[in-house]
Amino acid sequence: MKKSELSDDKLEQLKEHTTDNSDQALTTNQGLKISNNQDSLKSGERGPSLLEDFILREKITHFDHERIPERIVHARGSGAHGTFKINKSLAKYTKAKFLSEEGKETPVFVRFSTVAGSAGSTDLARDVRGFAIKFYTEEGNYDLVGNNIPVFFIQDAMKFPDLVHAVKPEPDNAIPQAASAHDTFWDFISLMPESMHMIMWAMSDRAIPRSYRMMEGFGVHTFKFINEEGKVHFVKFHFKPKLGVHSVAWDEATKISGKDSDFHRRDLWEAIENGAFPEWDFGVQIIPEEDEHKFDFDLLDPTKLIPEEEVPVELVGTLTLNRNPDNFFAETEQIAFHPGHLVPGIDFTNDPLLQGRLFSYTDTQLSRLGSPNFHEIPINRSINTVHNNQRDGHMRQQIVKGKVSYEPNSIGGGCPFQAMWKDGGFKSQEERVDGNKIRARSQSFVDHYSQAKLFYNSQSEPEKMHLQNALIFELSKVTIPAIRERVVGQLAFINKDLAALVAKKLGVDVTKLKQPNGSIPADTDPTTLQSPEKEPSTKSSDALSMKNTVKNTIKSRVIGFIMETGVNAKDVNTLKSKLEKEGAVVQIIAGSLAPLKADDGTVFEPKHSLTSTASVCFDALYFASGKKSADNLLNEDNKPGTLLFANEAYKHCKAIYFGKYTDEIYNASNVKNKKHKDPAIVTSDNDNTDEAFIKAIANHRVWELEKDRNNPA
Repeated sequence: MKKSELSDDKLEQLKEHTTDNSDQALTTNQGLKISNNQDSLKSGERGPSLLEDFILREKITHFDHERIPERIVHARGSGAHGTFKINKSLAKYTKAKFLSEEGKETPVFVRFSTVAGSAGSTDLARDVRGFAIKFYTEEGNYDLVGNNIPVFFIQDAMKFPDLVHAVKPEPDNAIPQAASAHDTFWDFISLMPESMHMIMWAMSDRAIPRSYRMMEGFGVHTFKFINEEGKVHFVKFHFKPKLGVHSVAWDEATKISGKDSDFHRRDLWEAIENGAFPEWDFGVQIIPEEDEHKFDFDLLDPTKLIPEEEVPVELVGTLTLNRNPDNFFAETEQIAFHPGHLVPGIDFTNDPLLQGRLFSYTDTQLSRLGSPNFHEIPINRSINTVHNNQRDGHMRQQIVKGKVSYEPNSIGGGCPFQAMWKDGGFKSQEERVDGNKIRARSQSFVDHYSQAKLFYNSQSEPEKMHLQNALIFELSKVTIPAIRERVVGQLAFINKDLAALVAKKLGVDVTKLKQPNGSIPADTDPTTLQSPEKEPSTKSSDALSMKNTVKNTIKSRVIGFIMETGVNAKDVNTLKSKLEKEGAVVQIIAGSLAPLKADDGTVFEPKHSLTSTASVCFDALYFASGKKSADNLLNEDNKPGTLLFANEAYKHCKAIYFGKYTDEIYNASNVKNKKHKDPAIVTSDNDNTDEAFIKAIANHRVWELEKDRNNPA
């Protein structure tokens, strides 16, 4: 029915349900005006959040129940089973049994995900990646619900619904899907200087990983370890991939989304099926409780990391994924994580973002899985039998005998009884909490730029260029000039050259904001704030650049062999054997999927055709030896696809090997390698060609030659 066809009565009814927020004060759902929408209610500025904060609870409860049954965030995910092995006991720091016995192995399920997109969105969106681990320990399930980035956008859970609403598709037209390049996201960011450190990460190559297997995992928050004597240490959790940390180029990401939007999901599945089990080193940064305040940032601030130069990461364990799910929905979709699923020896800090998550996750699972019995779904079950007095509810499966469902009791012999903490019962750290009931942010949380500077300073020149280009692309999609100007004003606090470059491309002036807006308590005197010009105590950190994570391995790398009828079978099989011996995967690409005959009569079965896949789906290319094969690849039908493969792989800085008698393909392409100065281009006149190709693949890319490759001579 057209709007003009509605009766006047119907129009009046519709108007009654229409709200215009222009020039209106924020209120709760009960109409109560809100004076502080930035901070949760705490016991003191750095104290724990209070359960009585009805505004926070209403806001997050409504947010948690916005979507069913898909996850509101982290909807697009992939998972796998595996094991966690502790290689060095941490009993000195924690009584958690799965971390205390050297050599002990614990079963796990890990779920990777994108944050902003729906379940049907692409794997290759520029986004944070979830890195959530469920440890099935003998003391109960422990969930470490982290990301591939060690910090977050906001400091207080009160702002989480706002952040997600801003990055999600805009509510008037539901555009764009799985993308941050739009008005509402950058409007929010431009008003939230605490987000600028995370923005540096999100605009970097870390936000477009090559594979789930090639990205780091972080616990994000600072947690506590507690040992048998009750001694407390603060701890940050790290997972470092044994394959190194690698990304794709943004141009590749957009093309992969068109060719194979399941690229990361397929990559993880096939690697495990092929026996190339993904592995990570597990590490911890340990800080004695008495050193809590020795840093120039607050350990409770989730927008800050601890530079590894100040507290080294001690590698003490190994995470291995070795089995794919039997059923995607039953396992990957129904798994329910919660940072509040703890075991003795691990405890929370008063991080206000973490405190809000402790409420939010259970509430979300109730909405998404429909019952408080979600813990009885097989993928969520503890390996221990559950003994408690919780009863009934939708989908109850456990059958508990007897007439007692309360405690204390005498009819059931007092069972189930409370466990002594010395016998494995959980006991929260006894910590003095004393402070005024207040909505405010600690002064120690005010510095928003020093670690953003640290991250940017630590990037290699190619990484800086990618980050600059990402900002330019994203902000070019913003239609409101004032938002672009505010973001550039934020960048000016981080790096003047970065701000100037972005400003030039956007056509705006660089004007620093007078004061950070949006995250400072309303009653704070601006003159008492820390200077936004504060420099980081650690000027740069090698650990923050992906350049320093390259490993000398080609394990599980996918190499495309481009060939046609008449290919040299001996050269193909020799190189294929060498690559597979190093753990790489070889896939044949031809003009069609029809079997093709080599020069000696050997028949090869192509996995792909030149039109069914693209160079962006491979880590390196080999144009196989053979004059007849090369001629066929340059015939009228195949030439466009052949040259597109060569030119795109070259543009994206990948290793390319031109076998014997493929000179015409090399000459017809944009590929140039004058005097063999490009280490990733191998031709038949190179020395030790096969070995040179393997070495080039192991380097991942030659990002430092990106400008030259994009502008071939």
